[in-house]
Amino acid sequence: MILRLRQKMFVERSIHALNEHGNTLGVAPTGAGKTIMLSGVAGELLADTDAKACVLAHRDELTCQNETKFNKVNPGIKTSVFDAHNKSWSGQATFAMVQTLSRDKNLSQIPNLDLLVIDEAHHVAAPSYMRIIDHVRENNPDVAIFGVTATPNRGDCKALRPVFSNVSDQIGLGELIQSGHLVSPRTFVVDVGTQSALSSVKRTADEFDMTEVDAIMNKAPITEAVIKQWKEKAGNRKTVIFCSTVDHARNVSDAFIASGIKTVLVYGDLSKSARDSALYQYEQEDAQVIVNVAVLTEGWDHPPTDCVILLRPSSYKSTLIQMIGRGLRTVDPVEHPGVTKTDCIVLDFGTSTLLHGSLEQDVNLDGRDLNGEAPQKECPECGAQVPAASLECPLCGHQWERKETDEKIELTDFVMSELDLLKRSSFRWCDLFGDDGALMATGFDAWAGVFFLNGRWFSIGGGKILDTHLQALGERTVCIAAADDWLNAHESEDTALKSRRWLSQAATQQQLRYLPLAYRQDFGLTRYQASCLLAFQFNKRDIQSCIFGAEKNKEAA
Repeated sequence: MILRLRQKMFVERSIHALNEHGNTLGVAPTGAGKTIMLSGVAGELLADTDAKACVLAHRDELTCQNETKFNKVNPGIKTSVFDAHNKSWSGQATFAMVQTLSRDKNLSQIPNLDLLVIDEAHHVAAPSYMRIIDHVRENNPDVAIFGVTATPNRGDCKALRPVFSNVSDQIGLGELIQSGHLVSPRTFVVDVGTQSALSSVKRTADEFDMTEVDAIMNKAPITEAVIKQWKEKAGNRKTVIFCSTVDHARNVSDAFIASGIKTVLVYGDLSKSARDSALYQYEQEDAQVIVNVAVLTEGWDHPPTDCVILLRPSSYKSTLIQMIGRGLRTVDPVEHPGVTKTDCIVLDFGTSTLLHGSLEQDVNLDGRDLNGEAPQKECPECGAQVPAASLECPLCGHQWERKETDEKIELTDFVMSELDLLKRSSFRWCDLFGDDGALMATGFDAWAGVFFLNGRWFSIGGGKILDTHLQALGERTVCIAAADDWLNAHESEDTALKSRRWLSQAATQQQLRYLPLAYRQDFGLTRYQASCLLAFQFNKRDIQSCIFGAEKNKEAA
């Protein structure tokens, strides 16, 4: 397996920081491939040594996913699992569940570790994590500790610095949107007459007071306005809604249902069977909207979701990023036939977008002191400190420019640069017909192509013993990213065909025998161009079947 260029950079920077500091934290959002990168770091440090590592996760499914992806990146390193069902330290890398490993009888079984890797590392301030970390450090004071997370700033403001003294690298949402690994958010801030009241809401220990928010937002006329705006801007989209309280969520859900929209509801006290049923109806059946209260913020994804509604403010940018992130995943057309996703509409009826401004976050390892007040800003006329979202100073009457209702705010304040995705690939891409409408790249075992038809791009992949199938459709960047990831998953650094000298040599007579006559007379045709043309020629029927099948699925949907 080959890591993306940006993933390789992340690994290199993390290893450098570990060598320099003995610990480090890497920050990367959904879609960056955190598990692939932590596997790359661990593999580099374990390769050709007798060193021993443990990879911690806080859920069973993450433990299994981490081991599976680690084995793809590092097929030569033996692994084992330590969880409620299996308790083995036989592997050079052991994948462990925090809840199981933190028990006294299991702590004593931990061998001397040279490397401790912590997935979702913003959890390290929890007592169960610290019990493990303290025990591992006691056994080996020189153990290297590496953490990865998408949300480094905890909602409870507890510091991460007792474990991590530095941040090795941070991949931004903007990078992943620009590289086609996430879709872009189209954000609308909608004032339904509540922004002024929301700007005065006080903050409790770790968030705005949701009881106060409920008193402002949980009113039938406001909910009716929300539904009206949603129908105008995103009425045919799969939608997740974030509410302030359970009562608020119930009323919003009931109102959507009364409007003829199939809607389901999830919240913390819902039974597991009821929650699973609601999620199934949204993910597998025909429910179009799912309403929740602090349940779907983290650890849940349904890629076809392409609308996020915020009916509550968030005092922390990390929470805002998590909520909006539920709608930024790209769609696998095999898993979701007929679904085309090019962006995500965000309807913010609170003040979070105005308060935080962008989706890029600064990392604060020291946590933050809370004073119980909402964020402040200074009045330019009298110098008074007023709530950050206020539009009028209560002392001197200075008015800030009022945002128009339904103002569209593009959250594009990213650190971005224009990317040539094909140049960043480990493979050489060939423009088959010279019109930029059909691009192919091949390795020894796999091939991938990106094709343009009827205003849409299609990403197709296959190989010698791999079935040809559709990987992505829609935007060009998303399709190129999917095609490149397909090659990365099925080839190695040794088979990445980009800079080998023989690629530019003249096509062989054996290759020319199987190409149409016109190509046999092209004396500038290279071996690699011929290889790509042959891959297209031999798989043309399957490629056409995938593309036309996707068109039919779109029409049926």
